[in-house]
Amino acid sequence: MLTVNKHLPAARGLAAALVQRAVTVSLDWDTRSKSRFDANDSAGRHLAVFLPRGTVLRGGDLLVAEDGSMIRVQAAPQAVLQVRACPAHGSATDLPRAAYHLGNRHVQLEVQADYLQFEPDPVLADMLRRMHLIVTEMEAPFEPEAGAYGEGGGHGQHHGHDHEHTHEHGH
Repeated sequence: MLTVNKHLPAARGLAAALVQRAVTVSLDWDTRSKSRFDANDSAGRHLAVFLPRGTVLRGGDLLVAEDGSMIRVQAAPQAVLQVRACPAHGSATDLPRAAYHLGNRHVQLEVQADYLQFEPDPVLADMLRRMHLIVTEMEAPFEPEAGAYGEGGGHGQHHGHDHEHTHEHGH
């Protein structure tokens, strides 16, 4: 068993070629949101992962094992419900309205420009269908939002916005 206790979010600071050569570990959302778990990497090695409490792994993150080897995290396809606006009858506010209702229920939610994704829940699926949204059951990688107070918001991606956003507002 190989112990892993170092996490490099989004493999920041490493050359892309180096990251691409790393073995991979494919993990579902439930596992990626735990700080301690066992897994097998693409080289067949048994990993014992011990990360600081509260660590959340994202697809593209890098783990470093005690022997110095690197393991690239992949978001494994898992059961999700994908929600899209109806192109024939929908409006521009349908997906934001759905995100609002799901957020009010504290659902782990992946937000994309043209769809929402969350873990299967038949009651919520029925609610969204009643709102005339298209709800599809599928297997897909799941990367929910971190939340406003989470690890940098969004998917933990850094977009180079190191400045403060200030705007003048008329009173």
